[in-house]
Amino acid sequence: MRRPTFDLAVLRTFVTGVEFNSFAKAADCLGRSTSAVSAQLKKLEEQMGTPVLARSGRGLVLTPVGETLLSHARRLLELNDGIFLSLHESQTTGTVRFGVQEDFGEHFLSDILRRFVQAYPMVNLEVRIARNAELLSMVESTGLDLALTWDTERNSPLATRLGETPMHWIGARNTRLPTMMDDSPLPLILFDAPCVLRSAATQALDAANIPWRIALTSPSVAGIWAAVAAGLGLTLRTRIGLPGHLDIVSGLPPVPHLGYMIHSCTEAPTPATRELAALIKASLQEPAFNFAVSK
Repeated sequence: MRRPTFDLAVLRTFVTGVEFNSFAKAADCLGRSTSAVSAQLKKLEEQMGTPVLARSGRGLVLTPVGETLLSHARRLLELNDGIFLSLHESQTTGTVRFGVQEDFGEHFLSDILRRFVQAYPMVNLEVRIARNAELLSMVESTGLDLALTWDTERNSPLATRLGETPMHWIGARNTRLPTMMDDSPLPLILFDAPCVLRSAATQALDAANIPWRIALTSPSVAGIWAAVAAGLGLTLRTRIGLPGHLDIVSGLPPVPHLGYMIHSCTEAPTPATRELAALIKASLQEPAFNFAVSK
């Protein structure tokens, strides 16, 4: 049996006329003549095999079949319009400038970029991997559309806290903490100040009356991992991007969790920028990410 196919233009006329409570107004809104609208309604009722509208005084009301048709017609039009909008936006050109703190950049940036390019293949991405202070300055000067950073005392006006992760003392495999602390300050490998993890490390050690010294500073996370692996000292970081050859070190003072934020430079981002922000939020809420940062 050959099934009839609804004409979406006819359904749109039907829905618009019901919402305006006037098919004359619907004709004006859709740029059609009243006779064309009448012909569409006649075609719809012939296709349905039963009236969808009935007269009530000087007006028209929906029949029971018309009420059911209206509900289905709205869903069909919403689906049609959503598909069109999605395909249209996927052909949007332009540039999205995204800044990310280095820990996140190493951990999940490639997956985010892959998903974004699938949704917006014509949009160029400019990615900046940097530390918090630089990223926040670029957001404030509109040099970046979005930035993913640690949660610090300095935040932008359009910032959203996405979550938090524990900080850990990290050292080379088989690090023996008592030997390292014997009659000498604890050697630390950290970023230059200002750094939220550096401050957390030194404050925790000071509160526990544990002497420390800065054995090495590095401008990059990769440099910190290399120095820790060489046995030059300990660092304080999260599990995000933690190399498999390094270990969590126990026996040192506890430190608080560290939050992470997403920042926007405008209250009215482009559709592509909104999509990137949504992908970032979704990735940070995935079970695999939460397991990796909290185990």
